[in-house]
Amino acid sequence: MTIGDVVTVTVGDCTDLHYVDTGMYETEAYGSVYLIEDDRPAIVDSGIGTNYERILAAMETVGIDRDELAVIALTHVHLDHAGGAGLLAEACPNATVYAPENGARHVLDPSRLVEGTKAAVGDQWRYYTEPEPVPEERLEPYEDGDVIDLGTHELCVHAAPGHAPHHYVFEDAANDAIFVGDGAGIWVPAIDEVRPTSPPPQFDLEACLDDVETLQSLDRSVLCFAHFGPRETGDVLNEYAETLTEWVDAVREKRAELGSDDAVVAHFAEQTDLDAVWGAEKARGEVGMNVRGVLSSLDRTESDPTS
Repeated sequence: MTIGDVVTVTVGDCTDLHYVDTGMYETEAYGSVYLIEDDRPAIVDSGIGTNYERILAAMETVGIDRDELAVIALTHVHLDHAGGAGLLAEACPNATVYAPENGARHVLDPSRLVEGTKAAVGDQWRYYTEPEPVPEERLEPYEDGDVIDLGTHELCVHAAPGHAPHHYVFEDAANDAIFVGDGAGIWVPAIDEVRPTSPPPQFDLEACLDDVETLQSLDRSVLCFAHFGPRETGDVLNEYAETLTEWVDAVREKRAELGSDDAVVAHFAEQTDLDAVWGAEKARGEVGMNVRGVLSSLDRTESDPTS
């Protein structure tokens, strides 16, 4: 699979489901957006917006007209998931954007989110485009327990706030699948492993582990990762809980050893093995961002041991 490719999901018993490699950060197999054919056709997440035309092309490939798209469902409002929502809404005039109630203001006015994203991603910002605001009349806020009805399929909303307070996952019972956003980490098909995602400033290890338990309790056979692609659930959630815990422990120990947060970031960025998958620039940028998120979390825990 290469950038721009559209693939029909055949994992498990999925039907009417496709995904496209959006070429996020000009990197293959990093960012995927899902398309659901139904009475109310839908896409899940919107990418960073830079290459939103690839999503429109994917819709054409699977037979969803722009005027027919009914739902743009955002798992959360981080710009790598919501940055293209306004552009897609503009191109698809009958689509409603579904966004978390506690993050919807950033979809209406992305300015503060842009500032936070620039601080979090550093040099990677050059791969982004300025997001377009979604008109208020095109926005439908959702909250935990809501259902987005597509026809044969329903997206049942479950809170998963470890990654961010505005992070949710969508359960699609008809496909026996869950669109996990960032709630189950980053699936790297090339090495058949799940890797942690722990961006600043709101990463919370214990809440992330609670989210894993939420996903396990839903007991679905397929996980649809935004990063990257679908896979059978298998043992991946147990693996992720272990990986995430070990990751935080490793950052904590390296901080104690080196005494400098900059040195800790540099250490893990230089040691990553993902440069063979994503290229050195993206791999080191991703790891560095995730280290900074853990360090921020450790700072909060140390300042308030009861948190």
